[in-house]
Amino acid sequence: MPAETMDELVSLCKRRGFIFQGSEIYGGLQGTYDYGPLGVELKNNLKAAWWKANVYERDDMEGLDASILTHRLVLHYSGHEATFADPLIDNRISKKRYRLDHLLKEQKPGVVEAVAVGMGLEPHADLTAVVAALMADPERAAQAMRAARVIDPADGAPGDWTPPRPFNMMFKTTIGPVADEDSYGYLRPETAQGIFINFKNVLDSTARRLPFGIAQIGKAFRNEITPRNFIFRVREFEQMEIEYFVKPGTDEHWHQHWLEARLRWWEAQGIPRAQIRVLDVPKEDLAHYSKRTFDLMYNFPTLGFEEIEGIANRSDYDLGSHTKGQRELGIQARVMENTDSTARLAIQDPETGKWMVPFVIEPSAGVDRGVLAVLAEAYTREELESGEERIVLKLKPHLAPIKVAVIPLAKNKEEITSYARGLKAELQALGPGRVLYEDTGNIGKAYRRHDEVGTPFCITVDYDTIGKSQDGGTALKDTVTVRDRDTMQQERVHVKELPRYLQERLAN
Repeated sequence: MPAETMDELVSLCKRRGFIFQGSEIYGGLQGTYDYGPLGVELKNNLKAAWWKANVYERDDMEGLDASILTHRLVLHYSGHEATFADPLIDNRISKKRYRLDHLLKEQKPGVVEAVAVGMGLEPHADLTAVVAALMADPERAAQAMRAARVIDPADGAPGDWTPPRPFNMMFKTTIGPVADEDSYGYLRPETAQGIFINFKNVLDSTARRLPFGIAQIGKAFRNEITPRNFIFRVREFEQMEIEYFVKPGTDEHWHQHWLEARLRWWEAQGIPRAQIRVLDVPKEDLAHYSKRTFDLMYNFPTLGFEEIEGIANRSDYDLGSHTKGQRELGIQARVMENTDSTARLAIQDPETGKWMVPFVIEPSAGVDRGVLAVLAEAYTREELESGEERIVLKLKPHLAPIKVAVIPLAKNKEEITSYARGLKAELQALGPGRVLYEDTGNIGKAYRRHDEVGTPFCITVDYDTIGKSQDGGTALKDTVTVRDRDTMQQERVHVKELPRYLQERLAN
């Protein structure tokens, strides 16, 4: 059974070195987390699996690693300066600040209904409509919130709420030695814009034709009002993002193609299809660039169904926004007139010779949310025949932070420890991922520890391995005991057979 609560995962991650609170020794920095020795391996393995599936295994994809520091005009013409904002509200009593929609989600239904009525809406109005009404009339909103006795989660008491206001979530930073109005930029709020502004560079250097995609994995930064729920909502995070460029008119076909491809990929990472709902985002909730968006909603412990990936049809909005000569290109999306771009982000139709701005399909997944989902799904609590309980992470082998642990049975026996170290080095040279030499605690505790961190196989080097069996025989010389994490079954394998044995079982 997967993890039932977020607390179970937080405890495991801290105890076993997956994830730590950022700046913890100074009280912590809210919305930041550090990946520990095992966490960084799991995260890297998830990213490698994504890159392999989307770049190496496809013939229509190129990779990119764009700059994090972003020219302000990029985010001006993309619409982020004007629209990338969350609704913000403060409680004068507790001095706490909240994102308005998150605050209302935590209220009892009757309270939200009272707010809706106070704003002239029907009692059962959709939360999105309620938030829109509150933001449209901030002074009336403050009165309605107070009259409805909206509770502050910090103290459980009704708050004295300020008028709500929009809050731009981008991190603004000074570039260069002089701080003035012309010397600032942003930490990118998404990886997508770096792909769009490099469209012509990639096209010219690779001679790609439609359809083709550009993939990128990288950090993004959003100044979340209320980061929460462990690594689910943070201020610094990583995205695995594809911008797939298609001929206008074929976009709906490719949108459906990528929906199915992404569902299959998550299944291959150990996330059952039954644990993901596909939300066809209502038109009134679409981002400013979106023609249509599918959100993949995973059933997170404690949180319920929340977004793990978005697959958006961005039409020709983005390339159209960043291109020069917009009028002559027949852009379909409503875009801001661009007087600063120096590039024509268009492609010639090989059949007609006419220039066109491609439509874009964007599968965009959060690395951190992916890690959280993989951990939640793999977390298993089992009761053994002895009545003892064990916690085991049944991670897919290709995601496991440690692929193999090599354990000497006798830690003070030089012949055994040197054999084990040599075997570890040989297996590591095969390149399966991290192979660990494990010599802490007794063999039983070592097995339990590796169950809990998801190591698929533990290999024990013992007296039989070095030809010193208790019965004096040497039949088992150069054989080791291999223990399977999931079944706990053990079998004797000759060291010459180990590479093939492990290769077959670690490939999944």
